[in-house]
Amino acid sequence: MDVDRAAREVVDMRSYSPHGTEEAPVLELFHRVAATVPAYRKFLAEHDIRPDDIRTVDAFRGLPLTDKENYHRRYPLPELCRDGRLDGCDMVAVSSGSSGQPTVWPRSLLDERAVARRFEQVFRDAFRAHERSTLAVVCFPLGTWVGGLYTMSCLRLLGPMGKGYPITVVAPGNNKAEILRVLPELAGHFEQVVLLGYPPFVKDVVDTGLAAGFDWSRHAVKLVLAGEVFSEQWRDLVGRRLGMADPVRDTASLYGTADGGVLGNETPLSVSIRRFLAGRPELSRELFGDSRLPTLVQYDPTSRFFEEQRGTLLFSGDNGVPLIRYHIADEGGLVSHADMLDFCARNGFTPDFDNDEPFVYVFGRSLFTVSFFGANVYPENVTVGLEQPGVSDFVTGKFVLETVADSDENTALRVTVELAPGRTGDADLVAASIRDQLVRLNSEFAHYVPAERQLPRVVLRPTGDPEYFPVGVKHRYTRPS
Repeated sequence: MDVDRAAREVVDMRSYSPHGTEEAPVLELFHRVAATVPAYRKFLAEHDIRPDDIRTVDAFRGLPLTDKENYHRRYPLPELCRDGRLDGCDMVAVSSGSSGQPTVWPRSLLDERAVARRFEQVFRDAFRAHERSTLAVVCFPLGTWVGGLYTMSCLRLLGPMGKGYPITVVAPGNNKAEILRVLPELAGHFEQVVLLGYPPFVKDVVDTGLAAGFDWSRHAVKLVLAGEVFSEQWRDLVGRRLGMADPVRDTASLYGTADGGVLGNETPLSVSIRRFLAGRPELSRELFGDSRLPTLVQYDPTSRFFEEQRGTLLFSGDNGVPLIRYHIADEGGLVSHADMLDFCARNGFTPDFDNDEPFVYVFGRSLFTVSFFGANVYPENVTVGLEQPGVSDFVTGKFVLETVADSDENTALRVTVELAPGRTGDADLVAASIRDQLVRLNSEFAHYVPAERQLPRVVLRPTGDPEYFPVGVKHRYTRPS
């Protein structure tokens, strides 16, 4: 394949064709899904909706939302797929639900081709991988989970037999020893190395490599991260340890879900804006409605059509299971490209980079879960740990789940537990019980989080503690990090 030609071309990897605006593709998608996906046809009929009546985006925005409970779990799996054919998909991914019950997401090569455009934007525009021989090290867990094999497939579509980029993939998964075994053997043969994984795990690999004498700075290391919001201090710290010349270009976070694959990605433009906002919480509050700094990515509205509803995100997109107005429960919102640049200009910042894509910002599912090493940790899982014999007699069942970072940006899972009135308890016993149930019930936790990091830090507080368990206030089981 002609690498230079392939690098110059912008190959259309979308699963449907744009007509110059973001409205036409999503209407096309809706009508195609209504015509070819049996489950969605039934879903519309149950809501007395005739597909022919949906001719405008305003009408589209009036369609009922779909989610796991009212759509994915209500219909047989084949009926969720195009033409009712599960065998039309060549892979399946499995995500772990709140009760540990797996949710199956069929995939096809078409899905990976569409998502590969997001990887291409990172690898070409930021990493210049069309010009440099690149070793891509997949550090996401391998197996039925969406991260590892999906990433590997997308990268191979960009490689010598796909788009023609000189990208070679090695996939040790989240096996730290294997990563650090293959890197000394392979890294020296490439002009740059890209580590792809969940932020706390990647940092653990970097720190362990340094302790073992591996000189990261010799290998022009880049990072592709996903699954968790991280701070700009974290980006700078890990960048320094890797010897990065330019963290704005050398790192990129992906916004991905098991439901829809990669929905958006950081670009040099979005990273530079996020870094500008990092030290200005008053501007973050003005722009995002919260002083917390969310993940800020850009997306292609002709491939993934986002909507915002009451502070949470919806998307529509083509996949093995096509999804229309799917509520993913992520807290966040949308900012148009023009509004974002205008906001920056009004506040004295002119980015050095530009492209024409809109922005989506994501705080995560802080009302429902926390993310730890890329695994969603659900309150329901922790509750089971507190209900075990020997623990349940000295706790009320109330707790607060959060992730905390130390001065070296190492992340830990902390569970603050309310003691029963007049009781004392054993924090180590509670921690072990919670860990055992998380490993048993939550497949992602068991396989994403290294064994040595699975034991949570448990803090026991008295009944009615005013900071964590105030009396007369509706209790929240998670706390934003």
